[in-house]
Amino acid sequence: MHPDPVRALRASEIGSFIRDGFLKVEAAFPEQIAEQCRLILWADTGCDPDDPLSWTKPVVWLWDYAQPPFVEAANTPVLHQAFDSLVGRGRWKPRTSIGTFPVRFPTTEDTGDTGWHVDASLPPLGVAPEDATDFSKWRVNVRSDGRAMLMLFLFSDIGDDDAPTRIRVGSHRPIARQLAPLGEDGTSRVDMTVSDRCPEVLATGRAGTVYLCHPFLVHAAQPNRGTRPRFMAQPPLFPEGVNCLNRSAGDYSPVERAIIESIG
Repeated sequence: MHPDPVRALRASEIGSFIRDGFLKVEAAFPEQIAEQCRLILWADTGCDPDDPLSWTKPVVWLWDYAQPPFVEAANTPVLHQAFDSLVGRGRWKPRTSIGTFPVRFPTTEDTGDTGWHVDASLPPLGVAPEDATDFSKWRVNVRSDGRAMLMLFLFSDIGDDDAPTRIRVGSHRPIARQLAPLGEDGTSRVDMTVSDRCPEVLATGRAGTVYLCHPFLVHAAQPNRGTRPRFMAQPPLFPEGVNCLNRSAGDYSPVERAIIESIG
């Protein structure tokens, strides 16, 4: 689909997001912007884009990027309208950077980082975020405090063999049910096996595609079996305030509605 920058998402698109836990937005930002960003990223990898012999690591992690083309990619009218539709107008913060890039180079190795998971957004209890450096102990709770959505930004063309993120369709629902009895404290030990029966799809697409994902969506990386490196960022969309599961006016966002419908 190629959304009109001025229109809100259709009811069918919102329904798909609530049911499946994600929405693929094609042409969410211009391919020319993706190309500008790749030039910056290539320079920081220390590799030569024209010399595969220089691609010696299966994964190169590049940290937060706030240069103008990255900020422009994250704040197009298409995306802002989609954020309003899925999270609610005034309930999210514009991105001031694009976050980290796990650049995946072609490999036959097991990269050791391909497990199914849900991205956590809360530090351990009693620990300030700036002091919580062990991310294996970060938590997630039933309101998804600290995260309005997970987003997958494709900065290169990604096909089936190019290390597309694996997504378990509808997995946000059993995760919500698991988190419900744990209250605001949540847990750092989310049981991913509750999503084992969910069908799997791959986050493929052309550069400029963005997958908008429910914060409870179970997903996983995979090695790059293709011939070119994969450039993809996975920033959160931060909430303005907190998600709420008991709004007096009943004006729940689709992110909130998915949780409420899942836990009954």
